[in-house]
Amino acid sequence: MFNRSIKRQENALNTWVITGANGNLGKRMISELSNEEGSLVRAIVRSQSAATTIQELPLSAQQRSRLDVHICDYTDREALSEAFKGYSNLVHLVGILKETAHSTYLDAHERSCEAVSDAARDANVSYMVYLSIVGSHSESHNRCLASKGNAEQIVINKGVDSCVLRVPMVLGEQDYASTALYYRAIKPLSLAFRASSLEQPIYAGDVLKAIRSVCRNQVRGTFDLAGPEVLTREALVQKAAGILGRSTRVISLPIWLGSLIARFLEVVMSNPPITSAMLGVLDHDDDLDSLKAIERIGLQSLTPLERMLELVFQVIPGALIKKED
Repeated sequence: MFNRSIKRQENALNTWVITGANGNLGKRMISELSNEEGSLVRAIVRSQSAATTIQELPLSAQQRSRLDVHICDYTDREALSEAFKGYSNLVHLVGILKETAHSTYLDAHERSCEAVSDAARDANVSYMVYLSIVGSHSESHNRCLASKGNAEQIVINKGVDSCVLRVPMVLGEQDYASTALYYRAIKPLSLAFRASSLEQPIYAGDVLKAIRSVCRNQVRGTFDLAGPEVLTREALVQKAAGILGRSTRVISLPIWLGSLIARFLEVVMSNPPITSAMLGVLDHDDDLDSLKAIERIGLQSLTPLERMLELVFQVIPGALIKKED
């Protein structure tokens, strides 16, 4: 009788609902969780096109039997509450760097966290994790970081046991950041705004380990979780080039020039490729001591930067990783 009770508890802890599941981290999490016997995963997305990207994941028949894809607006509390019922762990991955007329920081961050947190409480979800950005704070002068900071407070104060994980640049296989770094690294000449800014990239696989660990251990609070190495943006590009057996020269452009270009594009374009707020987030200096966070979260170690770069580059067609003699 006691063993059956433990088994039911274990099964309950292996039920997952993921909002914003069509992003790189969400899809990776789906693949990992659905590969485990006894797991149940519900992927919440906002549109049919997003649902299609998940349905096209290369999953086995067993994995698909454990996966359910649900279309729902992230600000619809009632619909979210229905979608969350029966699931124990909620992972909220919704967020944007660039605001547009159709996708505002207020909707993507504060309003979505308000609705998701309320719905989690209504549906008796046991635990919630919110993925945020290093540098987020409600008093920040940057609109994106201030919005994220407000969203964090909503999650923490809503009553559901929860954890906020703030991360810097995340590098994962086949994601935008890794691909962009690759193409910068293979060029003989690379341009960067304020190339002296500090980066502390973390491996996508480590972020997922952190999410699963805080859920398993029911860790509450807000943690800054960054990679094991701090280096300038210039040094990161050059290190990536070295991994690929290349060399590149990085030319640093003043950040004021980038801000001027961003403001000009915001005036002349309805959907500019970069905005002032987005540039401000990308220009943030990341220099964190994550040792206490790692210990509290329950991680043993983080993937070294060199290994991280090898992992994300080796899946890019045509990429050649330089092997040490």
